[in-house]
Order: sequence, then C-alpha cells, then structure tokens
Amino acid sequence: MPRADPLERYNAKRDFAKTAEPAGKIAPTKGNRFIVQKHDASRLHWDFRLEIDGVLKSWAVTRGPSANPDDKRLAVRTEDHPLSYADFEGTIPKGEYGGGTVMLWDNGSWAPIVGKSAADLDEGHLHFILSGIRMKGEWMLIRLKPRGKERGENWLLRKVGDAFSGGSDDLVEHAVTSVTTGRTMDEIAREIRPPTANSRSTKPENSAKSKMPAYRSPQLATLVDSVPSGSNWMHEVKYDGYRALVAIAGGKAKVFTRTGLDWTGKFPEIAAAASVLDVGSALIEGEICALDAKGRPDFSTLRSAIKDHGSVGLTLFAFDLLEQDGVDLKALPNIERKERLRSILAAQNEIVFAEHIIGGGDALFDTMCRGGYEGIIAKRVDAPYSGKRTQAWLKVKCTKRQTFVIIGWAESATRSRGFKSLLLAVNEDGALRYAGRVGTGFDGALLKSIRVQLDELAADMPPVDVPRIAAKGAHWVKPKLVAEVAFAEFTADEVVRHASFIGLRDGKPESAVVAEQPAELPVENDNIKITSADRVIFPGDGITKGQLADYYRTVGAIMLPVTGRRPISLVRCPQGRAKDCFFQKHDAGSFGDTVHKVPILEKDGSTEDYLWIDSIAGLIACVQMGTIEFHGWGARSDDLERPDRLIFDLDPDEALGFEDVKKAAIDLKTHLADLGLVSFAMLSGGKGIHVVVPLRPEAEWPAVKDFADRFARALATAEPDRFVATMSKAKRKGRIFIDWLRNQRGSTAVLPYVVRARPGAPVSAPVTWEELRKIERANAFTVNDAANLVVRATSSDLAGWGMSDQALPDL
Repeated sequence: MPRADPLERYNAKRDFAKTAEPAGKIAPTKGNRFIVQKHDASRLHWDFRLEIDGVLKSWAVTRGPSANPDDKRLAVRTEDHPLSYADFEGTIPKGEYGGGTVMLWDNGSWAPIVGKSAADLDEGHLHFILSGIRMKGEWMLIRLKPRGKERGENWLLRKVGDAFSGGSDDLVEHAVTSVTTGRTMDEIAREIRPPTANSRSTKPENSAKSKMPAYRSPQLATLVDSVPSGSNWMHEVKYDGYRALVAIAGGKAKVFTRTGLDWTGKFPEIAAAASVLDVGSALIEGEICALDAKGRPDFSTLRSAIKDHGSVGLTLFAFDLLEQDGVDLKALPNIERKERLRSILAAQNEIVFAEHIIGGGDALFDTMCRGGYEGIIAKRVDAPYSGKRTQAWLKVKCTKRQTFVIIGWAESATRSRGFKSLLLAVNEDGALRYAGRVGTGFDGALLKSIRVQLDELAADMPPVDVPRIAAKGAHWVKPKLVAEVAFAEFTADEVVRHASFIGLRDGKPESAVVAEQPAELPVENDNIKITSADRVIFPGDGITKGQLADYYRTVGAIMLPVTGRRPISLVRCPQGRAKDCFFQKHDAGSFGDTVHKVPILEKDGSTEDYLWIDSIAGLIACVQMGTIEFHGWGARSDDLERPDRLIFDLDPDEALGFEDVKKAAIDLKTHLADLGLVSFAMLSGGKGIHVVVPLRPEAEWPAVKDFADRFARALATAEPDRFVATMSKAKRKGRIFIDWLRNQRGSTAVLPYVVRARPGAPVSAPVTWEELRKIERANAFTVNDAANLVVRATSSDLAGWGMSDQALPDL
C-alpha cells in the first residue's frame, strides 16, 4: 500500500533540498557517468550502469528503479560493459546475447557520498548520488548473501529518502520514452528515426498555444484566526519569499512580481528552468525562496542571495497554474489547476511543485510552527481563481507578521551603528497612520545598507502625525520603503509590540500596506439540505442517505480533478439500491444551481442538456436527488469533441479470478508504455479493472475510438485464449473482454471514488501499479474508507493519479 501519512510525505518533500545537493554530500562530477537502459530481452528489465575504472559496472534491475525509499528492487550483477555501450539505443538481433529492444532510459553523472568510494563495491555496498534526467539524489546498492547454489550476485537497489524521493510508479511507469531521442520502445523496435537529433516535442504548433501569457493580478489570502477543518480545504506551507508569476512560451520565460514588475533579470536561473518545461505556453504562480542554514525559507537570506549572486540557489515553489497552451484555467477548481501543474513540472532544482495535503490542516500548522515556519495557506479545493483577496484562500500565521511603510528613523548612541530603530506606518482610511517602531533584527551590514537608502529619501517633515515622544530626535523620510516586521501584538494604541525586523519588501507599493487583523474563520455551509438523511439506501449494510452524502463531502476534493466539468450520467436510486434504479444524463432544472447544464447535439439532430458539476456542492446536490453512482464522458463539457482520456475496462468471464484480471491490466499497461503512453489503474468496485490513459485533448472522437478499437483487437488477435474485443457473451467464455467501447462519443465510464450501487457499497478506487500486484479483489474499498481514500490520494504514490500531458500516438 502507498505510504499513508500525508504529513510524512509533506515533510519529506518540503525539506526544500532541491536547491542543492543533499546536505553533507558532494555534487557528482562530470567524469563519472551513469546510464540506465530499458531492455526488452527475454524478460523486460532495466540495465543500471555506473562508470568505474574505465568500464560500465552493470546490474539488471528486473522491475526497474523506484523513487520510493520503502521499495527494495532486485538488481542482478551482470558482466562489465565497455564505455562505448553507454550511448547505444536500438535493437540487438534475436539469437544474440541480450537480443531485444534497448532504450536509453536515463543518463547523467554519479559520485559516492562524502567519505565513501567506488571501492566499497568490493565490500558489498555503495552509497552514492545520482544527477540524471530521471534518477536523482541519494541511492544505495547492497549485495545480498548468496543462497544455496546461486551463481550470480544479487543486489538491492533502493532510493534513500530525500527531496527527490517519490512514489513507486514515478519513474518506471511514468517515464516511457528515450531521454535522448524521445522514441518509444515500439518506435525503436521498428527502427523509426527520431524527428530531431536530441529529443522530440509532441506539442502542437499553434500560435495561440505558444503566445507568451500576460501578467494577471494574483489572488490574495485572507488572514484568519484558526485553521479551517474538513477535506474541502487543501493546505500548503506559507512560503517566506517573493510572490512570482512565471510566463512561459516558445522556449522563453518571464518572471513577474505580484505587482506586475518584470524581474526576469533578477531571477535568471528561475527563468531558464521555466523556459525548458515541456509545455507550449503556461502561466505558473509560486513563491521564490532562499533557504537559511536550517533549510527553511527565509526572507532575509533571499535578499542577501539576490544582492550577492543573483538567483543562483533560489527555488520557485510553484502552487498554481493560471494558463496552459493558450487556455485560461482560472475558472477551474483549485485542486484541478494544481494537479495540472504537477503534470507539467519536471524534476529540477529551481522549480519545485509545492506539495499540499487535503484536510489535516491543524496537524500541518502545528508542525510548521514547531519548525519555525511562518504558517500555512488553506485553499478551498473547488474554488476558481479570482485574482483578488477572497475567503477561498486563507492564511494562518504562527506569529504576527506583516509589512509596514518606513516613515523615519531614530539615531543610535553608538556612532558605528546606522540607526537605533525605524518608525513605521500603515494605510488606514486613505492615509498613513503611525504604527510604532522596530529596533531589533538588524546586523551591522544591514544597518549600513538601509541607512544609505534612508539618507537618499530624507524629508523635512513627517508624512504622518507621530506622537511627540516617538518623534523626538527622529529623522524623516519619504514613505517609499516597505519593511517586513514580526511582532507580538498591536497594543491598545494600535502600535506594534516586541517588533523584529525581517527584511525590506521590494516590489510592494506603500499604498498596499495596511494593518492586518485576523478575521473569524468563515462558516462551512454548502447550502445543500439532505432530506430523509436517515433513510437506509444500502439494505443489509445499514448505510443511510446521510452517510452517503458525508462520504461524497469527504472525497469530493479528490474526485473533482477528474469528475469536474465532465458530462455525467447518474445512477439514481431514490428508494435505495435494492429498489428501482435508473440512469439520468439530462436535466430539466430540478437539481439546483450547483449542477450545471451543457447542450449536446444528439445523433438524431436534436439538442439535449447534459449534467455537469464543478464543485463539492454539486456532488451533494446529486446525492440529495437520490444519486449513488457518477459516470462520466471521456471529454470535458467545454471541449466535447476532443477526449482527454482513454478507458479500457477489463471485464472478465465469471469463471476467471481476479489474479487473471490483474495480470491482464499489467500487460495492457506494458503494451501502452511501448507505444509511449502512461496509464493508471483503477479498481472498478465490481469485478474488473479500468486502465486509464490521460490524453492531451487534441484528437477527436473518431481517431480516439479507432485507436482504442485497433489496440484492443490487436491484443485479442495476439492472445485469443486470454482476450476478446467484442461484447458477445458467448465469445467471452474463459476470456477477458477488453471493453474499448467506452471511448466513443456519448459513452460513459464510472468515475474515480464513486460508490457503486452494490452490496457492501464498494468504491471505484485508483491504485498504483505496484500495489495492484498485492490487492486481492476489485471491491477492496468501500464507503467506510472515505478518510483513508483521501489520505491515500495525497500520498507520494497516488498524488497526480490520472494526470499526464501526452498525445494520442500517430500509428
């Protein structure tokens, strides 16, 4: 099973170590090369090779490397290979040693950690760092003791937990093309030449999709006095840095401040990293941070880093995606925008996906405060992006902290000290108001540099009324500088108490500086009343309508990225699942405002309004109307003719066991990977498995249907004893029906996390390919597993499930 604790995962990811090599280690040198070759010989495996003493030391990793530190992958030592083999990609003829297709799957450099060396291999272990395109960070090789008459050397390859660790499927299952040619295993086997010398881009050439996005006003968070509860909220670290919008197009990038200033010149490394992301165009939002000695984002460290050496060593923690390939995404739910962002970010040092957890905000807040962080940001999962301050984004601070306008300074009795304290003000009712002073938090260099700026802004008169005792001996300045200050509280006179200087805030206008007072937490209310909540709708299981509504409230956040904005058909059972149930896909307006309608042209030329939702309240409104199941189209309601996913529903004959279905799903996954397609597994909640293939919405229904048809029939032809591609019950005996018919216009498939109207209230549940091998039945999860399903969805293994920016192969 995936690691379940979201805080454990968050803590591993939020160590902010992607700005440098792991602490205490050395960066790999260019002279020590490593490569990984995906090798489809008598058995598919990954050949892991390290350059040592002029040769490539080699291991065959039977299931490929895993980024999950909990996984220990068997690596069988093989003979050394010459260095010339490091660039080989192609086909070894059958009959020769290692005959089969070889892909150059990863390459880069490696080095042992400090205090270790390559000679440790002779002792049966090696602790090292990889800097590859796919494999990064700390790894270990450990030799196993031989058993019985074993001839070969069996080793274990495992990831060491660091900022580059992740899920079991992140490497092998999500990386299916060559790092040098971009070719798939199928293209290499067919000796199709790569389109370019280095790599290929399947992004469409379209002027609208490659136009540089314009600056947008950023959304702002409301300060509140406590953490919102429930799974309607996702929680992130409140980063201590510069808010930034990064626009990308045509291999170029610009970095804008929150006020729209072009600061690309200040952050060239961030811009360079953004420019190589595999996306036509995008507008990404995040926070640019530097780390202090303890590895925490620190604003003063950031200012020093910019002053001393530009953006080297800085990181953009990316948390939102406002535009992609010319499409405005602001109307999408928060959670869907963020999952789309995850799918386009590469594993690199300068741009890091800002991890989040769903629910559990109190625990995250306590962890952040104990660790000395500023606080957290809570975001309503189903809210659109407004570009202004709303209560859909909330900030909860560990300590009081905000910006102030500097209006003057007081002299120090020590001549070498630039000043004793700074006088502060905030805007109130259209004018500045005195807000106290700050005299701690400065070092000698900072005192001198700020004093230079103060002298340049010298003024004869104070810009605000200042109490006589505070004004005595003060020097006044024009109100142009903005300071970030931490403090204990505002006194009764509305001045700061126990203030400490953090840093100057460039790019924030003084007119935007106001006194922040935490508001009360907004009351949670989806305004959907569940009538007859005590009615038992699963007889024999005792599950009521109210419990079903609570289930969908809990899992709504993890349903929306796939379910939202998709035409849906409902299985409605107003009197319970054992009574009359029926499908409904049209709406005459009885569901209320949270369930929307989209007109769709039917085959007979008529137009019908289909249902779609984009919020948790919409889900609950459907449950109120007796809905148990949600089934969806393969396309979104705003792009009806271009599917964004393929579904292969593996429906076994009753005589077959679940082990047969699992093996079939894994085989489908392998064949799809050979074609360059990443796929995901979902338990149907019945007896089968869905193999889900996300698509970039480009190809239209006829092409998608044709691909699914040919793929299913090719498998059925190749293995007629296992598979059938027709619906005929008679032909299905002893076989598995590869139901490709879900991939045609108007067809639907059950959506993730949907409760099935069956005994026991089973749930359709996403799983990893790794854990599928261990699961014993397709209805392994039920309506009682809501909290666990949410935790699973935000684990390192399942985060980003069902998201991949890939095109339908041109076969």
